[in-house]
Amino acid sequence: MSKQIRVGIDVGGTNTKAVAIDNKTYEIVGVGIIPTTHDHELGVSAGVIESFKKCLTENNISSDEVVFIAHSTTQATNALVEGDVAKVGVIGIADGGLVGFLSKIQGKIKDIVLDESGKRKITTAYRFVNRKDFSRELVSKLMDDLIAEGCGVIAASKTFGVDGMDEELLIKELGKEKGIEVCAASEISKLYGLTRRTRTAVINGSILPRMISTADSTEDAVKKAGIGAPLMIMRGDGGVMDIEEMRNRPVLTMLSGPAASTVGALMYLRVSNGIFFEVGGTTTDIGVIKNGRPMIDYAVVGGQRTMVNSMDVRTVGVAGGSMIRANNGKIVKVGPRSCHIANLPYVVFTDPKEFENPEVIQLSPTKGDPADYIAIRANGKDYALTTTCAANALGIIEEGDYSYGNPESAKRCFEVLGKFLGMSGDDAARAVLDDAAKTTNEVILDLMDKYRVEESQTTIVGGGGGAKVLLPFAADKLGVPYTLADKAEIISSIGVALAMVRDVVERVIPQPTREDIIDLRNEATDQVIKSGATPESVEIQIEIDQQTSKVRAIATGSTEIASQDLSKEITEEEALDLVAESFGVEKSQINKETENEFFRVYTSQKGNKKELRAIDKKGFIKLQRADAVAAKATAGGARTLAGNMWNDLAVFKSDIKLNPDLYLCVGAKIVDFEGLTSLDQLNMLLDSELSLREGNEDIILVGAKNDL
Repeated sequence: MSKQIRVGIDVGGTNTKAVAIDNKTYEIVGVGIIPTTHDHELGVSAGVIESFKKCLTENNISSDEVVFIAHSTTQATNALVEGDVAKVGVIGIADGGLVGFLSKIQGKIKDIVLDESGKRKITTAYRFVNRKDFSRELVSKLMDDLIAEGCGVIAASKTFGVDGMDEELLIKELGKEKGIEVCAASEISKLYGLTRRTRTAVINGSILPRMISTADSTEDAVKKAGIGAPLMIMRGDGGVMDIEEMRNRPVLTMLSGPAASTVGALMYLRVSNGIFFEVGGTTTDIGVIKNGRPMIDYAVVGGQRTMVNSMDVRTVGVAGGSMIRANNGKIVKVGPRSCHIANLPYVVFTDPKEFENPEVIQLSPTKGDPADYIAIRANGKDYALTTTCAANALGIIEEGDYSYGNPESAKRCFEVLGKFLGMSGDDAARAVLDDAAKTTNEVILDLMDKYRVEESQTTIVGGGGGAKVLLPFAADKLGVPYTLADKAEIISSIGVALAMVRDVVERVIPQPTREDIIDLRNEATDQVIKSGATPESVEIQIEIDQQTSKVRAIATGSTEIASQDLSKEITEEEALDLVAESFGVEKSQINKETENEFFRVYTSQKGNKKELRAIDKKGFIKLQRADAVAAKATAGGARTLAGNMWNDLAVFKSDIKLNPDLYLCVGAKIVDFEGLTSLDQLNMLLDSELSLREGNEDIILVGAKNDL
């Protein structure tokens, strides 16, 4: 039988990288890297195909062996950053009276400013239709008027459209007749909130023409290359969708680059709890993985929140190429300008012979920047002193590392900077890395607080070429362990290759019933199948946010070729080694609580609390909690066990009752029931998960106490 190959392609700002992975063994069998084709007539899609072809031809892979091909894309983000957007005509629909009056205010979206200068923006035009006057003829005339005003796309947004979107769909139908793209707001999000839903539709519509052009050229090139597998596109939330869905909802691909690297850390590096920290030349992306899942939030565009789910990845302006601001005997700030932006070579990647008589100068890297950025002048040339130079000067970077250069050059120039500041060269280099760590750690601590990540259960995982530069100092300051990603330079492409088809349906349901949950599950199932998943592979997870009354159904599945297990099953001894490392204790201090066909659950006493780890039979630690217990039951007995845990693990503080968090290990997945406010809600979600299971199937329930 021929090989079955998964190909993931990550489109970066500098390089486009294709990785081929064996679908059965998950071994990397090929890599193809080329410069990203920004100036090609086909744009970045040309680089996608060129890197793909290079990956296949140089590794003797036949195109008919490719069963899965996906790529991340910077197109949506770049279109917004560069202002390469269409003017959007908004047609609002609502009843008359007070509702209509308020809808005209809330649905009329102002121009969305995309940069600090205000020059790049999404411009809009607005028309309102009273539902009693709604007709094909009236809407057709309004669309003609908007087209005459220069609108290249129409966004249709009906007040309470999530409860019935017939009018939005009719406008979409008229758009096909007129040859103009129409974006129906209620197709993108099922959440109430007219302003945010309409704004999201406007953003989606503004990038539709560019994204459809890219999709057409990429899909055509893939077909010409002889690939029969459907082309999948990375979403910002870490899943993939087929290219036809991308043509409809391109806004979902925003931030797919950072998402790809996080998925790579999750799937390939087996990170179950940790901070993923990808260091480039100019910026560092920081995200959270908790209990085997990346943390998701709503994307922000032009300072405004949208209804687009994406990984909560924070970008900070400090990285491997960050320049240094210094004055008055101290380091003022590291970054955000990098030597790449300033167009200056690194000191550390320059021959030491160039620095016989170096001197410190200060400059503004770009117009409007402070004039206290440090550069080194030698033999009439200027060089950037960076974080990478500091790490080399201190001996942190070892020969053979990606960031290793000429340590002697870095040491000489930091001695000069030290004299300028009245300190030793080593102290100056340490001060640089201290300041860089302060910048990254503020974000890390904020994310840990937001997602209740405990320091005792956290590892920082570094990816990207500059990871070794920033990671050791950042982790040391936080007092947490760190690890450098294997194959860090292609981790994003690996993430694309291993991504699952994903879709999300959200609704506001203040008191959800069992029927509401079933309807939501069915809708999410239909949507993820539409996005390219096979029906038999679909899994659904239900989440309830009590504060906002949002109920979310997250659907995942694999494409036609079933997703394989990442590796063979590990032995119990190997499992003990992994959890001992996670607990930070000897194996003799670990107790095995329970196990079933898919999971082993271990605990270890830490002070007055019992810490818990649930590890699957493939070696992924899927759950980490403190003050937790676990017990096995059958699917039929789950309700009784859950009720006992709910009562036994509740914490009472004065007049406040803190309900526990419960987790269900069923099949090969763990479903979390965090933040629920009643046992009835818990039972409803348990029934939803277990309704299709045999009553005698073994499940494991984990319960964890909460504290203020």
